[in-house]
Amino acid sequence: MNKFKLISKFKPTGGQPQAIKQLVSGIKKGMKRQTLVGVTGSGKTFTMANVVTQLNRPTLVISHNKTLAAQLASEFQEFFPKNAVHYFVSYYDYYQPEAYIPRSDTYIEKETEINEEIDKLRNAATQALLTRRDVLIVASVSCIYGLGEPADYLDLSMDFKIGQTIKREKLLRRLVDMQFSRNDLDLRRSNFRVRGEIVEIVPADSDQVLRIKFFGDEIENIESQNLLTGELIEKMNSYKLFPAKHFVTPREKMERAIVNIRQELSERIKYLKKKDMILEAQRLEQRTNFDVETMIEQGYVNGVENYSRHLDFRKAGSPPSTLLDYFPDDFLLFIDESHMTVSQIKGMYEGDHFRKKTLIEHGFRLPSAFDNRPLKFPEFWKRVDQTVFVSATPNPYEIQESKDAARSVSSLLRGRVGEGVKLEKRHPTRFAPSHFKKEEYNGLVEQIIRPTGLLDPTVEIKPTKNQINDVLKQVRERIKKKQRILITTLTKKMAEELSEYIAEEGIKTTYLHSEIDTLERIEILRDLRTGVYDVLVGVNLLREGLDLPEVSLILILDADKEGFLRSITSLVQLMGRAARHSEGHIIMYADKKTGSMTGAIEEVTRRKKIQEAYNKKHKITPKTIIKQISDTRLAGAKKKEEDQNNKQLGLSFGKMDRKEQAHLLEELRDQMDLSAKNLDFEKAAELRDKISDLKKVRQKKKHRI
Repeated sequence: MNKFKLISKFKPTGGQPQAIKQLVSGIKKGMKRQTLVGVTGSGKTFTMANVVTQLNRPTLVISHNKTLAAQLASEFQEFFPKNAVHYFVSYYDYYQPEAYIPRSDTYIEKETEINEEIDKLRNAATQALLTRRDVLIVASVSCIYGLGEPADYLDLSMDFKIGQTIKREKLLRRLVDMQFSRNDLDLRRSNFRVRGEIVEIVPADSDQVLRIKFFGDEIENIESQNLLTGELIEKMNSYKLFPAKHFVTPREKMERAIVNIRQELSERIKYLKKKDMILEAQRLEQRTNFDVETMIEQGYVNGVENYSRHLDFRKAGSPPSTLLDYFPDDFLLFIDESHMTVSQIKGMYEGDHFRKKTLIEHGFRLPSAFDNRPLKFPEFWKRVDQTVFVSATPNPYEIQESKDAARSVSSLLRGRVGEGVKLEKRHPTRFAPSHFKKEEYNGLVEQIIRPTGLLDPTVEIKPTKNQINDVLKQVRERIKKKQRILITTLTKKMAEELSEYIAEEGIKTTYLHSEIDTLERIEILRDLRTGVYDVLVGVNLLREGLDLPEVSLILILDADKEGFLRSITSLVQLMGRAARHSEGHIIMYADKKTGSMTGAIEEVTRRKKIQEAYNKKHKITPKTIIKQISDTRLAGAKKKEEDQNNKQLGLSFGKMDRKEQAHLLEELRDQMDLSAKNLDFEKAAELRDKISDLKKVRQKKKHRI
């Protein structure tokens, strides 16, 4: 399958057909930049999916936060169930970067907690890019960070075929070079084990076991099995195995790279000693030699990315390989919520450079560590061909880039481009293209009309006096209608305290902010939709792209506090969260009406008039969006996988004899006790429930007998 096939019971309607037509036409004409100005609920994701289908190119969608990226990936998976849709975000649940504070002589060692599920999805994404073209990756801004050379990643991959001859000892050495670890007792992802004539491998992108059976030196059988139960899943004639890590280097290249690392170390030590920095020179020599010796012995070391310039044989100052380098040259890029995402891409380099500068100056790292970094803004654009910015509130940068791209194409075609948009600094109509003739196109596509005919929400301003009492009153009225509510605050602490206060009033409430890990955020949003919670309190994570059709009311506290969280753009985006419900309403609590509040209300009113005119002309009655709440591979990845494993375990358990059953139950009890001793009570409870379920299976079998 190398073509995108869009599966949907809907057809483009409202503002979508014209938007799709203009974007596809612009890309085919060679336009480098375009902007889709799409209001919340207008179906921007569906528009993007249709553009991808018509162009049939590998596609990257970049989002500025993990939660939105996960939601987009889930939506695209529903649109393209037969194609390769993957999720690529930072795999750290906790990340403390290596740093040094000179004034207190404090060295902070790099400390991380890697999310195994996300790491698996990252590996699946890169492997898909190297094996097929019908690939769509939804990524966070982490995609501009160094990832490892794709050529080495591909060169170290291994093909297996039935009938292939390979010495088993050579295979085992190759697996070690590919950063797989041998573990004959506890087989897990990125591990392998050997049992007689059988080699079992768990690939980096899967939780299934690849089981290769040899007859002498010939591969006799290849199959995949369930990791937990050992049940057969699929028999295969061939299989392509990729390395366990993205940072992998063939041994011969590693040896040459180590020579260069030692040469740089020697030069740097001479420089430091010349500056009378004896302590720094000694520190650098000791640390670097330790890393080098570890790389010689194991082919890998924690922090190996700091030597990536030598391992890739790049020149000093040159950019590292990133996810963008895994894409073919003709890939298509969508930058979702571009008013936020573009700024993130632009700002990543400077912060990283400043931190590394301190480490290098004080002898903790070689100067080549500078080249383990995110891409600079110009470097990012050199790796991108054609881009569509997507936002309800694009910034002047995206608008101007699109205008310039249209003007460039127009010049080549000897056509004339209209003046396009006005870039007022404060007024919200800067988001909208001005009138231009049909034959003119300025790179901006406005998608205001929602397929459902829904209008932008009504807006009300209330004083801050007794605002919490009013909040409770408004919340209870909406709960009676089985509707959901979002409340936005300015700080995390206030979000937590307000959530706790509302919960004490007997209302099902929780909070959401950046300190909650990625997969838990997704589950919280899903729980809001299903009614586990009626109210969600948060900060700025409640603004862009969260698709919550059940939300009818948004309460904005401290609306008159001018700043990033209460700017025109932020307020317009926040109001959009209630635009998927026919009773959408916004209440701003404020003691004065700021310029941002005025501008946001005027923009919402402008759009509402256009929507009302369209509805009247086409006799459309607005209807609340009804969207299925699905437990997708991303949104409920762990739960779905556990449910499947538990089901298969139950089936296998039923086939065991009494002695085997007793042995398995005893093993699970030991795991439960160990979890409890380690204070992991949640895991212990899961194991307790699993034991209880298996006992029921055994009881049923006994009654049948």
